[in-house]
Amino acid sequence: MADDEPTRAARLLDAQGKAARLFREIEERGLVAPGEGERAVSDRVRDLANELFGTTRHWHKRIVRSGPNTLAPYRENPPDRVIGADDIVFADFGPIFEEYEADFGRTFVLGDDPVKHRLRADLPEVFAAGKRHFESHPEITGAALHAEVARLAAEAGWELGGWHAGHLVGEFPHEKIDGADTESYIAPANDTPLRRTDKAGRACHWILEIHLVDPARRFGGFYEELLTL
Repeated sequence: MADDEPTRAARLLDAQGKAARLFREIEERGLVAPGEGERAVSDRVRDLANELFGTTRHWHKRIVRSGPNTLAPYRENPPDRVIGADDIVFADFGPIFEEYEADFGRTFVLGDDPVKHRLRADLPEVFAAGKRHFESHPEITGAALHAEVARLAAEAGWELGGWHAGHLVGEFPHEKIDGADTESYIAPANDTPLRRTDKAGRACHWILEIHLVDPARRFGGFYEELLTL
């Protein structure tokens, strides 16, 4: 039997809370460190999720990217890279907790580069402004929210790094609206309202992704979590 909407919302929030704890542990345990390979860090995060929560499945590929690899959008697979002493690194993980998906991304800065630190500081600010815009526009479409996130990024002095700024999330595997990829993303071509129900009559829940890049300096950063709860 499918969960009712309050239960779905609570379980999505619980999954995100576990993901947030996982990322706090990543930082506290110093897993992102100079001299470590990206894949090795990703494997240690996988093992940590299992240690903390018994999590063995992730609904999308595990991503740890550093330096110029942080410019690459999700669908690309840049070669493994050793993290440097003055690097910027982001992690994007989609662990499954009790059949509910989390999708969580954060950025780490090693060293004292002020531009990298400014980028990391801007990521949650752009996310928060995007979420406020979503909350204040009840009929907003995916295209309109994407346009606002792009505007916020440019206002802060960055560019968006990918073709979309978020996607549906829910029970595993997450919903694709009648197989229509466009309507499953916060993207320029999605002219459907984000506040809608799926084909099973359940409320659509969304992840907001902020991927900011500086092409000239060859680095970027990433921040994502639930938009709708």
